[in-house]
Amino acid sequence: MIRNVIIVGGGTAGWITAAYLAKRLNAGAPGGVTITVIESPDIGIIGVGEGTFPSIRKTLQTIGIDEAELIRTCSATFKQGIRFTGWRTAPAGEPDHHYFHPFQISADHDGLDLLPYWLLGAAGDTPWAAVNTVQKPAADGCLAPKLISHPDYVGPLAYAYHFDAVRLAHLLRSTAIGLGVRHVQDKVRGVALAENGHIAHLQCDASGIVTGDFYIDCTGFRAQLIGEALGRPFHSRRSELFVNRAAAIQIPYDRPHAAIPSQTFAAAQEGGWIWDIGLHERRGTGYVYSADHVSDDEAVGQLRAYLGDGAKDLEPRRLRFEAGYRQQQWHGNCVAIGLAAGFIEPLEATGIGFAEIAALYLANLFPWEGAFDIGARQFNRMMTKRYDNVVDFIKLHYCLSDRRDTAFWRDNTDRSTRSDALQDRLDRWRHRAPDFIDVDLNHDVFTAANWQYVLYGMGYHTDLSAQASSYRYFEDAQRVFADVRQQQANAARLLPSHRALVDQIIRPGMRFPAR
Repeated sequence: MIRNVIIVGGGTAGWITAAYLAKRLNAGAPGGVTITVIESPDIGIIGVGEGTFPSIRKTLQTIGIDEAELIRTCSATFKQGIRFTGWRTAPAGEPDHHYFHPFQISADHDGLDLLPYWLLGAAGDTPWAAVNTVQKPAADGCLAPKLISHPDYVGPLAYAYHFDAVRLAHLLRSTAIGLGVRHVQDKVRGVALAENGHIAHLQCDASGIVTGDFYIDCTGFRAQLIGEALGRPFHSRRSELFVNRAAAIQIPYDRPHAAIPSQTFAAAQEGGWIWDIGLHERRGTGYVYSADHVSDDEAVGQLRAYLGDGAKDLEPRRLRFEAGYRQQQWHGNCVAIGLAAGFIEPLEATGIGFAEIAALYLANLFPWEGAFDIGARQFNRMMTKRYDNVVDFIKLHYCLSDRRDTAFWRDNTDRSTRSDALQDRLDRWRHRAPDFIDVDLNHDVFTAANWQYVLYGMGYHTDLSAQASSYRYFEDAQRVFADVRQQQANAARLLPSHRALVDQIIRPGMRFPAR
């Protein structure tokens, strides 16, 4: 029977896993599971991943974190989507090309699917993300997605967060400890294996031999348990996703009460892209690039040029990574979660999302009776498929570009650098739009709507001319598009500025109302 769970490594992945399992498994109950996190005091948190996906709201609510406390404690702000700039060549007479990937899903307009009518020209040349939800003008106007009167984790517009990753990990740690998780500051020096290949015990500096029934590897890229000790291989996807380094700079706002964007900015560059997010107290920025296409010095130079004079004396933090994952993330009595399991790249902020879903799967497949292999097979199958699908979704952003100005963009559009599965999707969508039949939410992070926003934001052409006669509600669709424009105007009038809402939330004692 499994009663003693050891998590090695803290950070966001380790503590979100600990808190979620403690809540779901009722850790500390008499005769139940005990959860211990062994966190090395010598290893810092990688505080670069500062964006999330909307699923984080449900996770944080499940483990009992108050939303106002999150905003106050983690310098957090609201994120309504991502604005992509320069991923295609600029239209004639325009300084750049941009499109928006919102979190808001188009509402059911009396059963009328608006996308085919948009593809047939019912909304003119207006981008898809600008005609089917109210979110784009709200984000462009630096507005908040909710009012102070809305309850925790609820708002009229879908949202996630930007936050200080180090502060978030500390908040998750205090939450997990409050849920009964034991915290040990110690360094794991060695991992001893049993005859059957499972982990027998850990050798720690201060605690000596530490034995558990089940081990969770949250040691980051090092993968001390699943990789170094158990030898589970890393499956690289570098041939499809080229970026493998990042240079990050935290920079203050140029004035104290500057507007806070409620969207991530992803600005394409010669050899990758720059992220730019607004926290309450500062901006978090970084250049994600391919070392095969841009040197480290060139990358830092391009990042400084983007940021301007305010960054000239700021030293970047440099990171190296490789897109890929372990196909055996659960082996024997050990499962890897977070960077130890895999990492794709920062685009679309899937890192924390993978930790969330892994914790969810593990809670549902928890090997109470010690039957590790049964749960491992299903876990590995589901997680591998999710990683595969995310690789394809991220590649979609690159492979549809019409940029040919640098080798990075030319290489990304080479057919040989995309998977057969992605090409199959693109072939399907030549004459029909992405739909629910193209995704499986048991294995997909992104819905059909997410694929639509990126596909058409990148200028993909779906030809519906052969079936145009079957869409007989053209005038109805035009009326709905006009109604959405009115809703956009209403939202712009009613929603507060992003900064105004955040400033209000951080006041001592301020809370959102109960549901």
